[in-house]
This record gives sequence, C-alpha cells and structure tokens, in this order.
Amino acid sequence: MGTPMKATVELDDDLLLAAKDQARRDKTTLRALVEEGLRSVLRSRREGSPFRLADASVPGEGVVPGLREGDWADLRARAYRGRGG
Repeated sequence: MGTPMKATVELDDDLLLAAKDQARRDKTTLRALVEEGLRSVLRSRREGSPFRLADASVPGEGVVPGLREGDWADLRARAYRGRGG
C-alpha cells in the first residue's frame, strides 16, 4: 500500500469520541477504523452506488373511507379516539 503519511484532520468532538469507543469495542485502533471508513466511502463513490431509501411502507388499504384530505381536525379526532383525547 505504500509508505504511511501523516495527516491532521479536525473532527467533531462527539464523532471522535464515538469513533474511539467503536475502535475500543472492535479491539482495533482509531487509525484502522478511519482507514476502513475512508476506503468504504471511496469505494462506494467510485462504484457510483446510488442512495436507496429503505422501504418504510406500512400495511393497509390506504386512506380511510370518509376521511377528507387536509381535514386535520377529523384526523386528530380519529387518532385520539378512545385514548382520552
């Protein structure tokens, strides 16, 4: 892979702490974790992997009959029906 080069990178404090914690859990070094992350990002961009939104659809038959689009009062009433609201 060549001769290692030193680089200074400024990271958000929370991100750095999370990365150090993850490296500790993985029993690896921060350097190895950063290198793995950079390789992964560069590989995915080189391959042109498009972002795919996970399918978060829910089962059902769509809009409830009788519910008018934009009728927030009716929607709220139906959502809280039987729940004390």
